Amino acid sequence: MLLLTAIVLAVFVFSAPWNGIVLGLGLVGEAGEVVFGIWYSRRRRVAADAERMIGATVKVIEPCRPRGYVSYKGERWDAVCATGADSGERARISAVNGRLLELERIAEK
Repeated sequence: MLLLTAIVLAVFVFSAPWNGIVLGLGLVGEAGEVVFGIWYSRRRRVAADAERMIGATVKVIEPCRPRGYVSYKGERWDAVCATGADSGERARISAVNGRLLELERIAEK
């Protein structure tokens, strides 16, 4: 977005040599945005490791009858629960198939 703004300013507002300077600053700013975006997206590790997930408890955020969504360490996952589970209930992960979690409903006490 910064580069687009610099191009518009260089073409319609500034004259030589300022248009080249504005365009150069726009390029540097755009490169900075890209570097920041890459850094920001990679700064947080993945919260899920398939082997460690099995046996963990999750919170159901959309009813699983049989498919729904659950929250595991702040991440939203697709889930299947054969016995069904309602929103807000807890379930245990029994298997991981890619982005799909297979769940067992935890009986309430």
